[in-house]
Amino acid sequence: MFMFSIIRYLLFLFDPEIAHHIAMKSLKVADFFGLLSFLPSPAPSKPRVVFGIEFKNALGLAAGLDKNAEYIDCLSKLGFGFIEVGTLTPRAQPGNPKPRLFRLTNEEGIINRFGFNNVGIDKAILNIKSSKFTGVLGINIGKNFDTPIEEAINDYLLCFRKAYQYASYIVINISSPNTQNLRKLQDESFFEGLISRIKLEQEAQARKHQKYVPFLIKISPDGSMKEMDNIIKLLIKYNIDGIIATNTTLSRDEVSKSKFKDQAGGLSGEPLRSRALKTQKYLYKGLKGKIPIIGVGGIMQGKDAVERMDEGAELIQIYSGLIFKGYRLINELCECTKQRQ
Repeated sequence: MFMFSIIRYLLFLFDPEIAHHIAMKSLKVADFFGLLSFLPSPAPSKPRVVFGIEFKNALGLAAGLDKNAEYIDCLSKLGFGFIEVGTLTPRAQPGNPKPRLFRLTNEEGIINRFGFNNVGIDKAILNIKSSKFTGVLGINIGKNFDTPIEEAINDYLLCFRKAYQYASYIVINISSPNTQNLRKLQDESFFEGLISRIKLEQEAQARKHQKYVPFLIKISPDGSMKEMDNIIKLLIKYNIDGIIATNTTLSRDEVSKSKFKDQAGGLSGEPLRSRALKTQKYLYKGLKGKIPIIGVGGIMQGKDAVERMDEGAELIQIYSGLIFKGYRLINELCECTKQRQ
């Protein structure tokens, strides 16, 4: 704990995006020299089966930390039950101009407006193929920033085909607030066409590769009840494998006193917790347990994980919590979720 406090203090002296790169490269170096083997391992957990996949524990790493699948091997040694990479797009893109990442230290929140910066699906797949990881890997996919929203389905289908044989599950990200108009794909006018086409593609890929890869939808915490009701109805209608609740929020209600409150982008961390939980509860009530939920957003301590699982999440993911709490959070959450099996 003391050592992490020092490391966090030093990293927090840097610009958040630079600190992120320093931390990830340091983790890779530590893995190279075998130092990660000295970390205390999370207590063994009874495996659980969700979407037909066996997870060694209920805690996963959310997409965004390892956008390009460059750090899978070292991240896998931290105790996660599964890892999700991305968001990946058909073509490489630089994302939005910098600065685009803001650390709200007092509120334990992060605002980002990255805009799906990534090396592209082809390069990321090469990174996945070169890794030694054999655990559960999620691949999160999106559309390029300059693809018209009316043609977005083509980007998702292209990425879906390329990711299929390398993924344990695939996530359709239609909820990032940092790609213009992306959240329109959650609207009734787009959503059914999108998931019905991807469902057909899933069936085609399953026949081609002789294996079934589930796909999940990642949704926003900012949708109206009408929008949520339509999503619930269509998830059930098309028998979608799962849903991730939630992405970041545009709301600034919980950070109104922060100097960064007017920065554009999605807010994560502790300030997202109540909104993400509320969305998950609404989904769980509407889905009636028919479709599994991964809970993510504002999980910063053990009781948050317990609450999410008590309210219907089969699995949970973290990102911002890892930034503010460090490795000890992994052990804490693994222990808490183990008790909810």
